Amino acid sequence: MALSACAASNPGAPSLSTTIDGSAPAAQAQQETPASTADTPTSRSPASQAATSPTQARTTEATPSQTRSIETALPVDADLPAFIDGLSRQYDLDPARLGNILTQARNHPGIARAILPAAAMPPAQRTPRSWSRYRDRFVEPIRIRHGLSFWQQHADILQRASQQYGVPENIIVAIIGVETLYGRHTGNYRTLDALYTLGFHYPDPARPDRQQMFRDNLADFLVWTLKEDNIDPLQVRGSYAGAIGLPQFMPSSLRRYAVDGDGDGHIDLLGNPADAIMSVANFLVKHGWQPGLPVFAPAKLPDQPHLLVDGGLTPTLDWSRLKQAGAAAEQANWQQHPLGIIDLKDEVLEHTSYRVATPNFFALTQYNRSYFYATAVADLAAALQDAR
Repeated sequence: MALSACAASNPGAPSLSTTIDGSAPAAQAQQETPASTADTPTSRSPASQAATSPTQARTTEATPSQTRSIETALPVDADLPAFIDGLSRQYDLDPARLGNILTQARNHPGIARAILPAAAMPPAQRTPRSWSRYRDRFVEPIRIRHGLSFWQQHADILQRASQQYGVPENIIVAIIGVETLYGRHTGNYRTLDALYTLGFHYPDPARPDRQQMFRDNLADFLVWTLKEDNIDPLQVRGSYAGAIGLPQFMPSSLRRYAVDGDGDGHIDLLGNPADAIMSVANFLVKHGWQPGLPVFAPAKLPDQPHLLVDGGLTPTLDWSRLKQAGAAAEQANWQQHPLGIIDLKDEVLEHTSYRVATPNFFALTQYNRSYFYATAVADLAAALQDAR
């Protein structure tokens, strides 16, 4: 995505998914919801109403689909002919077919509202950033119970993924739990509408980079559905940011990092947990996951940790620098790796907590570029391990 699995942007706060730009949930930037959870920011559709499985939506020709009254047909965009021409030339797709599909895209006003980061909202509409509230939404009994059930049900493939990629089973389970509650909330927006709305009508004119990112994902979505997997693009549903399936991959991440987990010759991130599990592990490894390292280093914090927070998405400190600042810990292998101090702000409690993060924390932020998100995944993973 410069891509993350979901569509997200602000590293210091929870953001809008499903991974993206930070460059989202996953991305994936919304204030208290992982975007990749890039489905809806505060509520999600029941699983029974969630995305149609791509394997059930296969067809050789796209057909019109029903749309809700809130959606309105988009006008012809000046950039659309060039988009169609470039896509058809690069991937040998029928331009008439592409045009027919794109004229059926709908502009969803709710998508534009949901995608704007909290910082762009008027102060009166902003929800205070609260790490404690965010954590409580994901590290809680229902998600732990369903996570343990998912872990037990898919124990063999989780073990194989962990052995092959070096990503702990509980981390994989936690990501799928935070993203979609184990497939129960995969989003009910038509993916074509989400990506077209954001790719051609992004609500913040000061962010052409974001609009281009979503336009690139629209291109990848059309290539994936029409050329690589023979899926009806009008039937695929996902998050408001365009993220798809149990792990809420954006189409660009899907094409780059999704893998066939069970060897059936097809990748289905919505209907096949084996594909989702192996794809999550593959994504993390490709984004810097180091086998054997913890997510957070068990160390005494430096005396003034806030002075060492840079808010970035890569570790920039070494252990000797942290020791000079007052950090302390027993000898361990993580001390040989670059580290970072991350902050978890709580405007409600008027408190900020800090942790020493290893490269594996920053690998999680590539899934959804948010400190809140990555920490919630790590804490849920620990809770699952303790409860097992």
